[in-house]
Amino acid sequence: MRQSHQLPLVGLLLIIPNQLCKICAQAANVLLSLRLTGMLSQSQEQQMIQRVKHNMERKGADLSSGQLALTILALGACHNPNESFVFDSDLVGLLGKKFQAEIENMEVHNGNPLTNYYQLSLDVLALCLFNGNYSITKIAKYFTPENKNYYFDDQFSVDTGGMAVLALTCVRRHMVKGQTKADQENSNLIDNYIESLVKKILSEKKENGLIGNIYSTGEAMQALFVSSNHYSESEWNCQQTRDTVLKEIPQGAFSVPIAAAQILPALLGKTYLDVNKDSPCVYDNNNISISVPGPAPSAESPSPITVHYSVRINKTYSTDVTVLNGSVFLDVMEEAQKQNQTIFGFTMEESSWGPYITSVQGLRANNNDRTYWQLLSDGRSLSQGAGSYIVHSCENLEIRWSKY
Repeated sequence: MRQSHQLPLVGLLLIIPNQLCKICAQAANVLLSLRLTGMLSQSQEQQMIQRVKHNMERKGADLSSGQLALTILALGACHNPNESFVFDSDLVGLLGKKFQAEIENMEVHNGNPLTNYYQLSLDVLALCLFNGNYSITKIAKYFTPENKNYYFDDQFSVDTGGMAVLALTCVRRHMVKGQTKADQENSNLIDNYIESLVKKILSEKKENGLIGNIYSTGEAMQALFVSSNHYSESEWNCQQTRDTVLKEIPQGAFSVPIAAAQILPALLGKTYLDVNKDSPCVYDNNNISISVPGPAPSAESPSPITVHYSVRINKTYSTDVTVLNGSVFLDVMEEAQKQNQTIFGFTMEESSWGPYITSVQGLRANNNDRTYWQLLSDGRSLSQGAGSYIVHSCENLEIRWSKY
């Protein structure tokens, strides 16, 4: 990596350990990213492992399939001979059951999974890497590139497609190793799926090199790293994409730990296919220190700002909300809820991808009905979640009951 980009990268790395107290629900993503890139000290690794285990024990059976898959990937990313935790193969068996439940739900609910295809792709990837049970036939049936679950508001989901490429690549590689004549048809089919998904990913490439948006680019890069046989060098300038991402770091694009964790492996040329529970863990790679910094010097209190906030179902309910400068969308929702619980009341759950709004006015999002609560700013759909999008003075914010 060029010297000019070392400082922004160090800034990205510092985000994660400096906010360890805030990332319990996202600990698996963060641990996976840092173990893949060798950017943890052994003491930090132990701290993160304990957080992942605590979150797993706290949520128990309520862990979604994708959250469990991330936990397995994180705990099994590499091997530390001094680690007292022994990888539990029962977790892989449990993931197999959760994945089967996703498939069964699709079969009776018009092809809709219990969660989403990003999580299903994580399921397949973890089951493949850790020798779990999955049906090649079912994967060939449900992971066709034209499946509706790759799309959100009629827009191809780049991060979902990227994760699917990683999962399908793993499946295909395992088939090649132990292939029979009966497997050949499915192997060719999956290879065609990968090629088609790669083309869809590249079709979302912007002039500045980003793919989809700044937050989907990490998964897209990983997918393109493992599928270079499906596109030519002229179709993707990896260096341009990396340069654009690195320029965004000092602007705060990855100030939330989960966003930093998702982009970091790709910036260092790593992918989730590099997970290997038998490979020795690497610590403090490139001698970049990410020790937790001391307390920041006191700064002036942020000034208040006012935004316009609306809930839209069949009709629109609006109010003006005052929050501190630097607040996120979720802060606005909480302040509005204090004004009027009936109109602006909402529920949320912590997920591996940050706070997820589950209901407003008692109306719950439902995967089987493909309904969700959409976040918008000045009429434009947001690419960040309620816990990460920073609001601005006089902005028109809206949460809208929508179908995908």
